[in-house]
Amino acid sequence: MDIYFYNTLTKTKEKFQSIHGKEVTIYSCGPTVYKDATIGNMRTNLFQDILRRTLKYNGYTLKHAMNITDVGHLVSDGDEGEDKMLKSAREEHKSPMEIAEHYTKLFFEDLKDLNIEIPEIVCKATDHIKDMLAYVEALGEKGYAYETSTAIYFDIAKLDQYPILSHLNLEEQKAGARIGIDLEKRNPYDFALWIKAPENHLMKWDSPWGLSYPGWHIECSSMGQKYLGEQFDIHTGGIDLIPTHHENEIAQSKGKCGKVPANYWMHGEYLLINGGKMSKSLGNVYLLKDLKEKGYDPLVYRLFSYSSHYRNKLNFTWEAIEATSKSLDRLKNGYQLHLVGKDEVEDEVIVNLERKFQEAINDDLNMPAAMGVVWEVVRQEKKSPKFADLLAKFDTVLGLKIQQPMQKSQEKLPQEILDLVEERKQARVDKDWAKSDRLRDLIQSKGYEIKDTKEGTKIAKISLI
Repeated sequence: MDIYFYNTLTKTKEKFQSIHGKEVTIYSCGPTVYKDATIGNMRTNLFQDILRRTLKYNGYTLKHAMNITDVGHLVSDGDEGEDKMLKSAREEHKSPMEIAEHYTKLFFEDLKDLNIEIPEIVCKATDHIKDMLAYVEALGEKGYAYETSTAIYFDIAKLDQYPILSHLNLEEQKAGARIGIDLEKRNPYDFALWIKAPENHLMKWDSPWGLSYPGWHIECSSMGQKYLGEQFDIHTGGIDLIPTHHENEIAQSKGKCGKVPANYWMHGEYLLINGGKMSKSLGNVYLLKDLKEKGYDPLVYRLFSYSSHYRNKLNFTWEAIEATSKSLDRLKNGYQLHLVGKDEVEDEVIVNLERKFQEAINDDLNMPAAMGVVWEVVRQEKKSPKFADLLAKFDTVLGLKIQQPMQKSQEKLPQEILDLVEERKQARVDKDWAKSDRLRDLIQSKGYEIKDTKEGTKIAKISLI
């Protein structure tokens, strides 16, 4: 059965054809490991996991690479400010290596909790400095790079077309263009390939330009080429990466190889929180551990992500999570009812249901439509192990572990206590320690103990025994 993906590069839905027959090569932009991954970040990883599982459902094998950015990602897309790793290291009074190890570990724990498959190749930026240097030198030899007193920049004027992914008109953007801090740049849209390090910079390496460190975009171009070749099948990431990071990856590849690195570019949309943007200042930045602390199986969030297509925004509310938790219970119970059923079911019924499911996932990963077929199977009046087997096969894509009972991380807490916990969490964000202590005492007076641990806030009912 044919598969169709929406290609950001062409702005059309296209029939998928792999370069290497039944092997699919994929590059995914992984995390910048300077802080906790949010549930918004995890939505992108879930979309990428569904892509993997859909391809495997269709009989493909995978060669999938994902980077870990532990150097080079500045706080501004305009090549300004400090490296995010260094900023976090300074704030947490740790070394950049300690920061990277800590948040990388937490990231992979979240992947495990969400039953997200780990790509075949995981590559850290700091392990590939020599590869990146060689890539920059090659760009210089081909006339696409130039040196200033602070950095080595990519000269976009040398390209036949830029940009080609975001389709922005740079002339119309001039008035609001991001003007880099380096006034020696030939064009405000030229971007840093390599950055000369100040004397007190913690992360720097020897290079032809002295002690320096990579720009953000060069890691993905060099590692993608190293592990997948000059051209591979699919490049994925969040929609926020389109206008800068992915655009500049393409520019680098065209400069070095004369090719766009991936044939299909796929991007996941934003997660909204109560209809608005997720923001630290609003106190609505949620992590997977926040769901676990409220007693939800992490797979509830996985199922929740299927309520909207990956290319559409998804609105997170706690009410929706509660409803999805009940839906996951019903789904697992439905599987069990079919498993012990005795009714006869014609094979044609099974074949037609499976065809409908595969058509849905093959239509640009249409998970809302796929879940419609799943519920159609669950609600079948006849109860048969054939339906249970079909649901188990669907679950190789869904990844919901429907054959296992629901994971209950803790007893559900009363809404009043949850509200107080959220208020205390915001007080701690605001460093209002007096208010935090008052709220802790109030929570305790209502019969609940609250502890702040390295794994997060733990709340439990006080035992009277």
